[in-house]
Amino acid sequence: MMKLLLLLFSGVKFSKLLASGGTMIISVAVYAWIFGWWYAVGFVLLMFVHEMGHYIAARQRGLNVGLPTFIPFLGAWIELKDMPHDAETEAYIGLGGPLAGTVGSILCYFLARNYDSDLLMAVAYSGFFLNLFNMIPLSPFDGGRITAVLTPRIWFVGVPVLLALFYYRPSPMLIIIGLLAWPQLWRAWKYDPEAEENKAYYDMSGEVRFTYAAYYLILLAFLAVMTNDVHELVQAARQVKGI
Repeated sequence: MMKLLLLLFSGVKFSKLLASGGTMIISVAVYAWIFGWWYAVGFVLLMFVHEMGHYIAARQRGLNVGLPTFIPFLGAWIELKDMPHDAETEAYIGLGGPLAGTVGSILCYFLARNYDSDLLMAVAYSGFFLNLFNMIPLSPFDGGRITAVLTPRIWFVGVPVLLALFYYRPSPMLIIIGLLAWPQLWRAWKYDPEAEENKAYYDMSGEVRFTYAAYYLILLAFLAVMTNDVHELVQAARQVKGI
């Protein structure tokens, strides 16, 4: 009986691994149809690195978490089966993704410079931009999860950013994100810092708030600079080749 249970348990874990890997392969195939195989593989791998940053951070805090699920053009996410017990834990998990994703993008960048690879430079740019995009201080973005350690009301700062992005480059994905953000904004609007449940979740020391604010601003500034600089390198390479 014990052997049978272990076999069934391992089968469940294998099915979850298969499901995660399957959605990853589907995403690669869809992106490859538009951008080519090698770019698609690099882009999806960077998304995987980003999500594994969340995964590792959640496991470090003792939370039960599922493997990443991928949906083309909507990105990827991990399933938190245990919810964070306070805003600091949520911020820690939120920071893990863009931090790991930034490291992966830096690696692509240095490989691109070392091997003079326009393809790797394009992948690096996508990685920097993806992580910068996720730093918008609005839930469900990672930036919203990090900055909530200050106050959920900071999410309203992300609204004009999202609107500006939609004005600059309209996208159905931004509309979907806006719909997902609406309930969070409503929750922030009704937020009462004196409510007992909010005190239990959001009551943090000034040192914790300052630390995460510093992490957020430093990473945001670095990603903004790298996204801009790598974009210029990609554009310059395209002009040289007459693309």
